[in-house]
Amino acid sequence: MDYSNIFRLVNLAVGGVMILGGIGQFFPISLQSVVVGCYVILFGAATLLLEFQIPPAVSRWAPFLFSFIGRGIFYIFVGSILLHQPAIRIIAGSIIGIVGVGYVVLEYIPQIEPPQNMRDAGGEWGAEQI
Repeated sequence: MDYSNIFRLVNLAVGGVMILGGIGQFFPISLQSVVVGCYVILFGAATLLLEFQIPPAVSRWAPFLFSFIGRGIFYIFVGSILLHQPAIRIIAGSIIGIVGVGYVVLEYIPQIEPPQNMRDAGGEWGAEQI
């Protein structure tokens, strides 16, 4: 069975939640919260972009985004950044982290293949391009 559309919807939802969590990160305003918020918003925008087109630089410099385990650990990382008061960030971080754990688990289920946009890394993870 092809789960590509389901994965696309999940990744789009996670990207949107990242952006909302990044916006929520700005309050209360401090230098640290603004910097972290900007990074989370950029991560969310990149996640959304990867569902529509794959820039060559991403497949070269971030090949971990093209496997379930790599994207899952990335989602867990971003979710853990957001796990802080107020409740909106805790909810956003929890959603992103739970999806990340799900992706890590999917890496070990051989019946489920990654969608096409997660296989375009231009080689295997960590492969040296000569």
